Amino acid sequence: MNFTKTKLSFCTLSVSDNIMIAEVNEGVVFNQDKSDEIIYFSSVVFKNNPFVYITNRVNSYAVDPTIYKGVSQVETLKGFAVVSTTLAARNAEIERLFLNKPFEIFSDIEDAKLWAIQILNKTIELK
Repeated sequence: MNFTKTKLSFCTLSVSDNIMIAEVNEGVVFNQDKSDEIIYFSSVVFKNNPFVYITNRVNSYAVDPTIYKGVSQVETLKGFAVVSTTLAARNAEIERLFLNKPFEIFSDIEDAKLWAIQILNKTIELK
C-alpha cells in the first residue's frame, strides 16, 4: 500500500486507496471545525467511494466526542479505528459510544490496516 501524505494545520493525513490515516498534532483540541475539515477532505479524495478512517494516536490531544454525531452521518465512512499504545489515548472506549459505525481500537497500525481492508471487503461483498 502506497500512502500519499497531506499536511493540514492540525494533523497529517495519509491516504491510500480506501484508507485514511490521521496523525493529529500534539496538544490539539479536536473539535467540530477540525472534524468538518477532515470530512470535507475525505469527500474530495474518496468522492462517493467507501473508506475507513484510522487515527494513529502517536501524540496526546483532546477529542470533543460530540463530533461523532456528524461523523456518523458520513455515508461513505465504513469504519473507524483508533491506534494507541498509551492508556490515556485508549480512552477511545468512551468515543465508541458516540459513533454509529464499526469502531475498533488497536495497539498496532498494521492490525488496524488489516481490519480496514476486511471492513472494505465486506462493504464490496454487500453490493
